[in-house]
Amino acid sequence: MRFSGKMTGLAVLMASQMISGTANAGAKIESGDGTKWLSIGVGVRSSYASIEDAAPSGNSRSNDFNLDSARIYLNGQIHKNVKFELNTECVFCGNNTLEKYAVLDAIAKFEFTPSFNIWAGRMLVPADRAEMSGPFYANTYDFNKTPFYPADQSTTHNNGGAGVYGRDDGVAVWGALGDEGRFTYATGVFDGLKGGSNQDDSMLYSARISYNFLNVESNPGYYTSSTYYGGAGDIFTVALAYQYQKDGTGTSVNPGDFTGYSIDALYETVLSNDNVATVEGEYKKFDTDNKTGGLNLVEGDSWTATALYLFSSEIGIGKVQPYLRYTDISPDHGNNKNESEIGLNYIISGQNARVSVMYQKGDLRTNGGRDLDVFKIGLQYQY
Repeated sequence: MRFSGKMTGLAVLMASQMISGTANAGAKIESGDGTKWLSIGVGVRSSYASIEDAAPSGNSRSNDFNLDSARIYLNGQIHKNVKFELNTECVFCGNNTLEKYAVLDAIAKFEFTPSFNIWAGRMLVPADRAEMSGPFYANTYDFNKTPFYPADQSTTHNNGGAGVYGRDDGVAVWGALGDEGRFTYATGVFDGLKGGSNQDDSMLYSARISYNFLNVESNPGYYTSSTYYGGAGDIFTVALAYQYQKDGTGTSVNPGDFTGYSIDALYETVLSNDNVATVEGEYKKFDTDNKTGGLNLVEGDSWTATALYLFSSEIGIGKVQPYLRYTDISPDHGNNKNESEIGLNYIISGQNARVSVMYQKGDLRTNGGRDLDVFKIGLQYQY
């Protein structure tokens, strides 16, 4: 999702045909005057999961390996104020019915000043930190357990869909204001739900604002990270996200408006012994006008909290980071659900190489039924 990586071998040869210039040993290929550049990268996430009573028999544990993500990143600049981003993904990997290799992001970026920039195309809809960090920049392998906003609830961008993997087609304006850019904003207009209850073709409006009380986070555009492993020093950021679409839920004969907002916070501090403590929390509220159908959005509130502790001493080639997480979902209609999770991240190279082991117990998977326990191992790699 966010990458400026090395290019070697065939990739260098191909890129050199597209951009006149030389390949520098390092981050990217640049033109002679340095105003044009191109970078390419890859991202892979794969896991093993064993879930109680999830085998075909229904009374024994499942054992499944899965390719959760397989991305190709392409970024570039054609003018000092004009950039682009094109990412692909194995969308719904592991689902034989939905799996396909598709365009994840396709963004034209007009970046003028730190305080005012415009992105247009297919991109992340401004939302909560979990969504803006995504799976690759989350602090746990399973990056989000609270109900998703519409752009992450559907399987298509049109014909009854509202976007895929948090992305939608539209335009966003973003920037950083005030002292050292402590106040950040991102607001946009997107297709949202197409068809179904939205017979008047109303658009989805979204916004996210945040304030950095300590060190200012540094990420591309309006993206976020859910940990910096101490590399950004002391962080304390609070943010509010909001989305609204008229007739964004329900059915064509019984439509309802969708309103969603969330409040999230990240606190990370480097201790005197160089260990790193991280706490992330979020509260989310959805209102669907008490209408069902369409995307089946969960009307009600939810919250989640994660506490992590990174030891500075290396064990082998990496550092260990134990963590605890709790998630609670309280629909206005239906059963309350919750899940507790204990895990251990093995950090080899930040978000670029890490292994996670986790145990989860709760009723999120049974929709408020009996508790199930899950054992999972996840591997993440980016270059």
